[in-house]
Amino acid sequence: MTTLTRPPADPSDHRKHQPHRLKAWLLEGMPEPSGKRRPHAGTDEAHKAQSWWKVMCLTGLDYFSTLGYQPAIAALAAGLLSPLATIVLVVVTLAGALPVYRRVAQESPRGEGSISMLERLLPRWGGKLFVLALLGFAATDFMITITLSAADATAHVIENPFAPHFLEGQQVVITLALIAGLGVVFLRGFKEAINVAVVLVAAFLALNLVVIFVSLGHVFTDARVISDWWTALTTSHGNPVLMIAVALIVFPRLALGLSGFETGVAVMPQIKGAPGDTEENPAGRIRGARKLLTTAALIMSSFLVTSSFTTVMLIPAAEFEPGGSAEGRALAYLAHKFLGDGFGTVYDISTIAILWFAGASAMAGLLNLVPRYLPKYGMAPAWARALRPLVLVFTAIAFAVTIIFKADVNAQGGAYATGVLVLITSASIAVTLSARRKRQRPQFIGFGVVSLVFIYTTVVNSVERPDGLKIAGMFILGILLVSFASRIRRAFELRATHIKMDEKALEFTAANEEGPIRIIAHEPKRLSADRYREKLSHAEQANHLPADSDAVFIEIIVDDSSDFEQELQVVGKERHGFKILEVHSNNVPNTLAAVLLHIRDVTGLMPHIYFRWTEGNPIANLSKFLFFGEGEIAPVTREVLREAEPDITRRPWVHVG
Repeated sequence: MTTLTRPPADPSDHRKHQPHRLKAWLLEGMPEPSGKRRPHAGTDEAHKAQSWWKVMCLTGLDYFSTLGYQPAIAALAAGLLSPLATIVLVVVTLAGALPVYRRVAQESPRGEGSISMLERLLPRWGGKLFVLALLGFAATDFMITITLSAADATAHVIENPFAPHFLEGQQVVITLALIAGLGVVFLRGFKEAINVAVVLVAAFLALNLVVIFVSLGHVFTDARVISDWWTALTTSHGNPVLMIAVALIVFPRLALGLSGFETGVAVMPQIKGAPGDTEENPAGRIRGARKLLTTAALIMSSFLVTSSFTTVMLIPAAEFEPGGSAEGRALAYLAHKFLGDGFGTVYDISTIAILWFAGASAMAGLLNLVPRYLPKYGMAPAWARALRPLVLVFTAIAFAVTIIFKADVNAQGGAYATGVLVLITSASIAVTLSARRKRQRPQFIGFGVVSLVFIYTTVVNSVERPDGLKIAGMFILGILLVSFASRIRRAFELRATHIKMDEKALEFTAANEEGPIRIIAHEPKRLSADRYREKLSHAEQANHLPADSDAVFIEIIVDDSSDFEQELQVVGKERHGFKILEVHSNNVPNTLAAVLLHIRDVTGLMPHIYFRWTEGNPIANLSKFLFFGEGEIAPVTREVLREAEPDITRRPWVHVG
């Protein structure tokens, strides 16, 4: 197997093409156009595999850190019904989201997630567009995680009684500083993330356990707390049946508590597998991922229920409102109130640290997700495979989001919930379709019900908080515009990652030892003997192909034109006495150019290819090339060759008649 590379016009000019130091630093680790990928954050190559419980802590940076703001947002959204609505949320989590993602872990053990499952179920352009839309929602989820977590960390800094007074009113500045610090960390390199995550998560959960235990003690030692809450609840909402009904309607507002499942699947490659694991069947890794998801869901569910009870019963409702002391920091409020400012400050420091590092977890998710899809679709610039340029782009977007939302935690909750819910809904639909395809009727019905629940939750959240849908729509629109602009800009690149020729194909191209190698482009829709003779006769008359040239036909069969990069297999065949090179690919002209260059490099002989002019409108033909891989074959093939080989003396010849 030979890797295609782009040879310089003159090896002696190599020094002239050395990139600037800054550019070289930014693009450090960027792969060659050979199909080999550099490991990104979040992949099994980026970090050494660890025990599942350690990797759970990495996931917990995002998932568990929501305790820093979830109880306050839940109390503000559901009011006195927050505990009941949280119980509904926990039931949906354990009976819905958890089984769905345990199935996702089984079907995408390399961290591809539900997006990859849907990509396989929905091929071609429809699948690509659907994936781009899901990437928009995923970007919303991860990006808002960065900005919301940093904003809540800022709230814990400012509201701490020992904080300097000059920090008041500086939410945006402090949040931008935290995000900038996050960017600097990734520009330098994100190492030992799991070990740091274990310490942060363990300390944060332990401190939360103390706060909730002490708060529950105050709830149960003062009988008036529960009775006052129940009286206010029945006065506002009537009988228990009505309360449950309202809680079912309200619980979508608490969807922030569902975050973390997609991240849990994305980090699967970092989970240490069993000794007998293989790439085709990593059973140990799958078991570890399921333990991770189950344990994290049980821990978080326990904290969500207990924190919702204590915060609603012990904190005045006015304190949850904008400007209140419990806004975005309900448990921190209780820590200071019942355990003193010393313990409360320790709690604040722990919360600030895990919220800031939760942004790192989200950044790692973005750096894992974007290079996985967009470059291989041809829908991102080549530098999107390098880590540092992406870090700068994501940091700039986070700056813009923070400034737009003025570092307000509550204002970003809708967008965050929308991203989380759409990803979980898509995962539910993916496993439902998978169960149907495998004819697993009980699982199909069960996952179908779960899908309906999440579809309802997503719709209700989007109706009540349309700002989340608007933000996600902006991300989707941005991704679509950048993606298609990049696809058009990269249309004339060589797209083959590797090319391999079988023995017969090599025999055909090496038959004429003196050269040149004569190749006739033939459309594989008409394979009769008369058609081959007609094409050969036309090449001899219109293109002056020598009668004794021993020409070879080449046929490109377009399978899925929505793909961009592909490994090519050139197969030699004989049909009606003619020699044929057959290639399955995603487009015609780029594949022809790649094969011609490969033949030149393998044989040392110069290929000549012969075309007929394409009939039809040139603009329509160009559109057919961009979207369907066909159209203006001859001129585009020549342009791809010109881009790939700047030295005209080494460029294969193109003849058109």
